[in-house]
Amino acid sequence: MSPFIDLHDKSALITSGTRGAGAATVALFRALGARVLTTARQKPADLPAAMFVPADLTTAEGCADLARIARERLGEIDIVVHMLGGSSAPAGGFAALTDEQWRRELDLNLMPAVRLDRALVPSLVAQRHGVVIHVTSIQSVLPLPEATTAYAAAKAALSTYSKSLAKEVSPKGVRVVRVAPGWIETEAAVDMTDRVARDAGVDREGGRQIVMKALGGIPIGRPAKPEEVAGLVAFLASSRAASITGAEYVIDGGTIPTV
Repeated sequence: MSPFIDLHDKSALITSGTRGAGAATVALFRALGARVLTTARQKPADLPAAMFVPADLTTAEGCADLARIARERLGEIDIVVHMLGGSSAPAGGFAALTDEQWRRELDLNLMPAVRLDRALVPSLVAQRHGVVIHVTSIQSVLPLPEATTAYAAAKAALSTYSKSLAKEVSPKGVRVVRVAPGWIETEAAVDMTDRVARDAGVDREGGRQIVMKALGGIPIGRPAKPEEVAGLVAFLASSRAASITGAEYVIDGGTIPTV
């Protein structure tokens, strides 16, 4: 019996693939047979050098270098997964955010996808097939005003951009989809919890409860696991999802109520 998902003969560029959901996605794509290239600022010791490019994607130069190297190493690219994202802004609401902090959030959560797509999607259009997956966030519709206003706004911009790109390139054979995670139990999530805890003068578990409460609770009672997000990304990248484009798939344990 053939596997339900098979990514053999596919090549994929996955950004931010050394930690959390990104690392889980890289591992799953490799297990499913894809040739994978990933990137971060520093290479982990357990990742083969041939599948890694050191790059600072918050800069135009870093994005341009990655796109060039990806074409050189992978040749025809079938799948682009934009996993990069995060927030380092301080708590304190909108008034605590300076112009520089706003710029950093946009440069991390929006512009890398815009720049890499501009460099790579034309070749996907030329070959008349390909998949682009933008990892957004439920905070695009459910922001946490105390700590992540700028992050949420950047992810909302990414979501709107992604919808527009889908309308433009789907008729040309390129699917564009979004994955909107809620709280994922990653290293970055733990760091954010610690920042919230410090600002509130409580311990880590207290910070965790603050985040859970701010989200309105998680009905399944826990954050998502990185491997669960990776599974959704792999399905959407595969031929099993060949008729899916322009859509967003939420994976948040039920945080955002649906009817």
